[in-house]
Amino acid sequence: MRFLAGVAAVICALNNIIGKTFAWLSLGIVAVCFTVVVQRYVFAISYVWMQDLYIWLNGAMFTAVAGFALLRDDHVRVDIFYRPAKVRTRALTDLLGVVLFLFPFSWVVYVYSMPFVLRSWSYTEASANVGGMPGLFILKSFVILFAALIALQGVAMIIRSVLVITGNEQLVPKRMQYSEDMAPSAPTKGAV
Repeated sequence: MRFLAGVAAVICALNNIIGKTFAWLSLGIVAVCFTVVVQRYVFAISYVWMQDLYIWLNGAMFTAVAGFALLRDDHVRVDIFYRPAKVRTRALTDLLGVVLFLFPFSWVVYVYSMPFVLRSWSYTEASANVGGMPGLFILKSFVILFAALIALQGVAMIIRSVLVITGNEQLVPKRMQYSEDMAPSAPTKGAV
């Protein structure tokens, strides 16, 4: 069980590093977009490659930080039943969700995007726009990275679920532990 907890910790550390690194692209996106707007409306000039750049940075950022968002539990979820549930119920819900939904989704994304990415690499695809950015094939590779990172985080979530269900919750890596504010609160003494 300690080995599994170590594997989960390594996966979480990887997604944490990648997520925090690529999150900085948001600053670049804002700077490039601001520059494009100023150039266009103040100086009446425009560069297609700069317009490509902020769109591409946006795509790279959002695909690379998906595993990080899953690690932080920042994804969209309907908390009507999940939030007030006991920790073991949440662990079972996460286990089923990863196996039934996340893994199949990651596999479909990988299988359907791999030929698309390989074809792009085969002729070092660039922007379709004249004067656009070279290296579109690199950006398309981020789709594979996206599928891999969320699948890896899914493995970490399964490990967390197994540790909780088997009564080894203390082995769950700190950044993956279920937050206490989600657990149902015990009634206070004297409360009706």
